[in-house]
Amino acid sequence: MEERVARMLNRLRAGAGACACGAYLAGLDALHRTEILTALAYDRLARKFGTVRELHAEAGENWNQTFYLLFFRTLGDRRNQSAYLELARRVPYATVLRERASLQHVEAMLFGASGLLDLYRHDEYTLGLRRDYDYLAAKYGIERMDAAAWNLARLHPANHPVLRIAQAAAFFASHEFVVDRVVECRTREEVERLFGTEASAYWCTHYLPGSPSGEQPKRIGAFKANILGINLVAIMQYAYGSYLDNEALRGRAIALLERLDAEDNVYMRRWRAEGVPLRNAFESQALLQLETEFCAARRCAECPVGRRRLR
Repeated sequence: MEERVARMLNRLRAGAGACACGAYLAGLDALHRTEILTALAYDRLARKFGTVRELHAEAGENWNQTFYLLFFRTLGDRRNQSAYLELARRVPYATVLRERASLQHVEAMLFGASGLLDLYRHDEYTLGLRRDYDYLAAKYGIERMDAAAWNLARLHPANHPVLRIAQAAAFFASHEFVVDRVVECRTREEVERLFGTEASAYWCTHYLPGSPSGEQPKRIGAFKANILGINLVAIMQYAYGSYLDNEALRGRAIALLERLDAEDNVYMRRWRAEGVPLRNAFESQALLQLETEFCAARRCAECPVGRRRLR
């Protein structure tokens, strides 16, 4: 028996990087598959709650600053996650609140602190941002990042940090009690409305500073709003509910994940190719947990799928 289990474990580990359990998972009846995915999804929520707790401690237990840090951490691609977070630390939410009556001032602080304006040619608008930044940096003691902190290679224009920062500036200039609005989100449509703020008029005709483009409103689209709903809104609801020991709020986070679309990324495409059905973001988060925490480390003996197969 032990030899058979060892052989099976070796086979599982050999195929762990290629969704080798996909066909098995796809072949389970809905009840048993849901049982496995639910355990994995709660594991992922617990891990993400740990990240929020760290940010909450860093924010001096201020939930608005915690959300602000998590917003920037979630805003762009993974390669620039640390740069976005550093920007949020250099221009904290309390500083943005003091200047939110002027969107240009919020833009000036964020763009100036990011160091990104130094990389592009200037026009009247960006020169104005630089002048405003110099004044506001002296007023609030803001220090500029090195532009080299940003990874700008092979980025889609819609996901470029310059455009994402413009969208962030518009969002925080438009909303004051952000955590209150976040915890009230219950549907995909409400998430899209929350993040539907348009960047300022300048960005309607620019993707990059000083380089005019065709006119197009620059708002966070439905695809990105769905990602923010999964990784920001639902996580904040779950973390805030756990902090308050509010089971209803934790349940709201789960319900929101069940109403949001599953992610469309390389991981999910592999699981779908194996025939695993994906109904919503709750299930896609479960499969992300499976792949990144168990398959990638070949922890098949600890994995809920692996344990079931070894039995």
